[in-house]
Amino acid sequence: MTQAATDVPLAPAEEPPARYLNRELTWMRFNERVLEEAQDTHHPLLERIRFLSIFHTNLDEFFMVRVSGLKQQVRSGLEVVSLDGLSPQAQLVRIRALLEEQLARVEAVFEDELMPALRERGVSVVHYPGLDRRTRAFADDFYQRKVHPVLTPLAVGPTKTFPFISNLSLNVAVEVRSPTTGEMRLARVKIPAMLPRLVRVDGGSPTELEPPLQFLPVEEMICANLDSLFPGMEVGEPYLFRVTRDADLEIKEDEADDLLTAIREEVRNRRFGRAVRMEVQRTMPESMRERLRKGLSLEREDVYTLSDPLDIPSLKGLLAVDLPTDKWPAFAPREFPTENMFQQIRAGDLLFHHPYESFNPVVEFLQQAARDPNVRAIKQTLYRTSGDSPVVKALLEAVQNGKQVAAIIELKARFDEENNIVWAQMLEENGVHVIYGEVRRKVHAKISLVVRSEGGHLRRYAHIGTGNYNPTTARIYTDLGLFTCNEEVTADLADLFNRLTGFSEPSGYRQLLVAWRFMHDQLLEHIAREAEHARAGKPAHIVFKCNAIAEKRVIDALYAASQAGVKVELIVRGICCLRPGVPGLSENIRVSSVLGRFLEHSRAYWFHNAGTPEVFIGSADLMDRNLKNRIEVLTPVRDPTHAGWLRQVYLQRYLDDTARTRIMQSDGSYTRAQGEDGIDVQATFLREATGR
Repeated sequence: MTQAATDVPLAPAEEPPARYLNRELTWMRFNERVLEEAQDTHHPLLERIRFLSIFHTNLDEFFMVRVSGLKQQVRSGLEVVSLDGLSPQAQLVRIRALLEEQLARVEAVFEDELMPALRERGVSVVHYPGLDRRTRAFADDFYQRKVHPVLTPLAVGPTKTFPFISNLSLNVAVEVRSPTTGEMRLARVKIPAMLPRLVRVDGGSPTELEPPLQFLPVEEMICANLDSLFPGMEVGEPYLFRVTRDADLEIKEDEADDLLTAIREEVRNRRFGRAVRMEVQRTMPESMRERLRKGLSLEREDVYTLSDPLDIPSLKGLLAVDLPTDKWPAFAPREFPTENMFQQIRAGDLLFHHPYESFNPVVEFLQQAARDPNVRAIKQTLYRTSGDSPVVKALLEAVQNGKQVAAIIELKARFDEENNIVWAQMLEENGVHVIYGEVRRKVHAKISLVVRSEGGHLRRYAHIGTGNYNPTTARIYTDLGLFTCNEEVTADLADLFNRLTGFSEPSGYRQLLVAWRFMHDQLLEHIAREAEHARAGKPAHIVFKCNAIAEKRVIDALYAASQAGVKVELIVRGICCLRPGVPGLSENIRVSSVLGRFLEHSRAYWFHNAGTPEVFIGSADLMDRNLKNRIEVLTPVRDPTHAGWLRQVYLQRYLDDTARTRIMQSDGSYTRAQGEDGIDVQATFLREATGR
């Protein structure tokens, strides 16, 4: 008898992929791409070391902010699931598994490639046991004169609690025994950040770094001389460890009547945040590891065992060695005449592309405004700026010259809070109207507005950028900046500044897309419009370049556009929770990521609009925080020449790049772009900037 067809067991249907990718894991994939740059033998040697340092610095911040947040959720019992449906605990498990794979690659590239290559060039990081008598004597003398006096040993005992271990500090752990009583104690010696991590021990000048060079890690110098810190004791084998703490600020609205005081207090408290990670030398005994772990109230999964050296970012002294051919060649950005910025802006909008084009016009714009007797007022946002900021100096000069100056300084700019407090107080003491951002929302917009008297009436001039008003980062970040005196754009900025400094809420803006209230819906409308064009049989195309895409409604809108037939090309440096290339969902979406010499930081959003293209540039990425919890600005680029260049040259070169681009797969992994021509977008812009 044959079995009825209805009785035949069906093969289990393949589980469809999750609609979204996990935010934390996609960030880790971005940092993995940074690691790949350290592995790339086409890069100069010292630049590969720099990329490895960036990988670790990124990772430190990830633990201080993102991992600490997940651990807080676990402790509080909050089952807040991620966009892809994972619990906080499940995310922590996956983070650890992926990170262990990455750390194995870090050790391999550092120990098997970078350090041997440095030795071949005459630069050695030596170890204390292998030093000859003369070099050891030099190291011991250096220790006694410059290291020993600043060390403070701390022991754990019946009357001494477990010592506080400061965030990101490198420490020596050692067991010390009394030969008379036999009592054993665990001791900790912090390696002060004021000490150089690498001490030159070849007898040469510390400031002349031409090979041959020999460096001794300062921790080895300390470990070899621990008996000087514990005289009369039996000192055991020393081991290194490093702790990472929760460093994210938490400002509660109902407790922050004085935002400046609240931020200052939170910055002070940051160093006492809960420990979230401990890195230890792989050779550290399990018993010592457990004592440290328990003393720091960490779980076993919070402990990472590593080979030497811990704290790779502090090895930045290696980047200063005199190996010119092992660094990227210096370049001078293209300069522009800046004699009369207001006259030039009146003649037509100006669009700048940093770092290939100089940041000087931005500084000159503010300096000329400060000195121009016809300028009545300057309004400026500051999110992050440089230590010796010409922008701040221009604002101070403007006040001294009798201008009305208002500065919105974002005190909550992560890890720049202390610097911004200093700038804010100095500006305020000198007469600038300083607004300390908002409690609930960061002011992330990059905007400047100058009001000038001309021919009996007032004209406004504006600068709107994608990057911070920071001349230092303007040399290493790719950003766009637009100068305009368009009446509607500048009126919008005036309304926004009044909203930030006063007490108002505009019902809308004429030209600008402004978050938190309007930008989100307006971007969704623009995406939906492309989908409508596609359904009507018209050409439809979207090209976005940004740093992150993680907002659910935006992702859903892009999926819907893809299903309608819109060609969607996304150039996303970091986090991307959208899955490209999934049949029936996103087969018309391509996601790429570009990493290279310069940090890709600019944001540009281009819509085909049935042959009447629109393009916006500005401060906002496509994340919940940008669209819902920050003050952001995107400006339309109206000048046809500028808009055409942005699409046909700027964005197209990123889409055509095959040297620096990775293509995102639907599972969240990335593969190198394929192409025999080897187009390098950053190198192309650099050649043009330096060749003209």
